[in-house]
Amino acid sequence: MTGRRRPSPRPFSHAPAVAIASAVVCTAVIASLLSGCGSLPGSSGDSGEKEPVTVMTWAPQDTKATNMPGMPAMAQAYARWVNSRGGIDGHHLRVLTCNERNDSVTAQQCAQRAVDSGAVAVVGSYSQFGRSFMSPLEIKGIPFIGGYGASDEEFASPLSYPVNGGQASLLAGNGRQLARDCKRVALVRPDTLQGDQMPALLNSGLQSGHRHPADDIRAPEDGTDYTPEVTRALDGVGADPAVYGTADAGGAADGSCVAASLGDHTDAFFDSFRRLQEDSPKVRIASVLGSVGQSLVNRTGGTSGPLEGAFLTGWYPVASDARWEPMRKVIHDHAFGDNRIDPADQGVQTTWIAYTVLRALIEQLDDEGTADITSHALQRTLDRGDRAIDTGGLTPKLRWRDDDMLAVQDFPRIVNAMVTYQAVRGGQLVAAKEGFVNVTKTLEQRHTDT
Repeated sequence: MTGRRRPSPRPFSHAPAVAIASAVVCTAVIASLLSGCGSLPGSSGDSGEKEPVTVMTWAPQDTKATNMPGMPAMAQAYARWVNSRGGIDGHHLRVLTCNERNDSVTAQQCAQRAVDSGAVAVVGSYSQFGRSFMSPLEIKGIPFIGGYGASDEEFASPLSYPVNGGQASLLAGNGRQLARDCKRVALVRPDTLQGDQMPALLNSGLQSGHRHPADDIRAPEDGTDYTPEVTRALDGVGADPAVYGTADAGGAADGSCVAASLGDHTDAFFDSFRRLQEDSPKVRIASVLGSVGQSLVNRTGGTSGPLEGAFLTGWYPVASDARWEPMRKVIHDHAFGDNRIDPADQGVQTTWIAYTVLRALIEQLDDEGTADITSHALQRTLDRGDRAIDTGGLTPKLRWRDDDMLAVQDFPRIVNAMVTYQAVRGGQLVAAKEGFVNVTKTLEQRHTDT
């Protein structure tokens, strides 16, 4: 069947004694249906056993750019959890992982390995190289469920089923969040193809509040010292006291904000920012979840660090929200102290949500009496969208019918354009606004304007 390969039976020895022994063993274990003995198709259903389900999760690890080791680690913990409970509706979950290495060739190799290993889906993964990894999946009809949203192809390929609005919704939402308090904004972003999209997205949010476009500051994706970029950003928002005067009574330059979105290297930027800001008026800073998280707030000094008071935009509720408790319990009980998994990390959170979607799909197929969980069966169920998938309030209920997708040419596969506004207060990430903020109109307006 499409998207699934059965393992070939191992060849038996030609030695008569071995052949007889093999036959005896095979006869003895027919009742337990060992695949090495060549059990007949459909026989697993007769015994009440269900076919295992193989999926893959990939992400970059140990690279000089953005790393997401928590995503495959979360996938493995999820598998241990569901398998300890008998699998997903009786299907043992087999999770393959792959280090994507922030490399286009390796991303393609990970996708090909998923194909060769009989994976029925790629779930909760991160890669900037959608052009490389989507083609092998499309050829074999393997759905890509709940990627991080780091590539355009995730919002264009008919085999992609995103659970969030990706970079597009984060940047548009961050622009809207800043528009209320920031008269001047500088955006520091990676000098990459992915980074080239960021200014227009942030500006779409700023324009919704009738603010001027942000200064666009390009920076190396793997930099270790961002002093030149900090200097340009502070100058761009009018924070040079020799030119623009002193700070206001509250200690902040009048409406001056710097937004930085550099992935794992955002901490290096704020380290440079903290040193240079001492000679300039106080500037409000901003970022998006994924570039900034609670661990970074802690590392940079908490309440006394540069991130205190920062504006942040995320996809999901704040990490302390009770709706994350089921995920936290799985991590506590089945991750065995794996320090790669940070429950506040948006990659880990996205993986949890993506596997929640997978679980709901498998249960639906079983309810319908589907014999095998294949890639084609998953795709058909996703496209049909008979049931909206409940993620426990971590996102709106999800489905991927044509009617659910946004009218945005660049991102036609987005079905969830909700974001959350957060802030750093007292050294902690907290909700700056209750509930979700819908940036659909902001994204659609950007398309109309261009």
